[in-house]
Amino acid sequence: MSESWSKVRGTTILAVKMGGCTAIGGDGQVTLGNSILKDSAVKTRVLSKGRVIAGFAGAIADAVTLFERFEGKLEKHPGSLKRAAVELAKDWRTDKYLRRLEALLITASASEVLIISGNGDVIEPDDGIASIGSGADPARAAAHAFREAGWQDARKIVESSLRIASGICIYTNDHFTIEEILPEDE
Repeated sequence: MSESWSKVRGTTILAVKMGGCTAIGGDGQVTLGNSILKDSAVKTRVLSKGRVIAGFAGAIADAVTLFERFEGKLEKHPGSLKRAAVELAKDWRTDKYLRRLEALLITASASEVLIISGNGDVIEPDDGIASIGSGADPARAAAHAFREAGWQDARKIVESSLRIASGICIYTNDHFTIEEILPEDE
């Protein structure tokens, strides 16, 4: 795990891909040091005319900048989430301004889930479950447990897993925003 990944605190973002459906959710807590400043922030965004969803952990202004850049990459490479992610990661790592941004992104389509970092990482989890932020580990563990228990609804897994993370991680609350992409034929 890179050093920048360990610095990102203050949120939990979880993505689950199952049966052509992908859900990404995040909590709403914004902290500064040991103080809660807001409990209803929205850390997920629908992009590319509803074909891509993304969530961020890290500094809000940095994430907004990255969302805008990523949307530009999606427009330049329509239909290719992975290519857009790689292009963003390259820019993020090499551009003097972007290199200073402290955030992580999870991006997803109905068929792919990717984690993107400023170190040039573009990671596609083998199992379709990805998480970032301070509550990433409990959220991901819960998602795996729910899936192994036979749950089939990606959105329900995300919501229930975030609820567990919010009970463990002091930087994660239970005000969730969840976005979902259904199979393209629906």
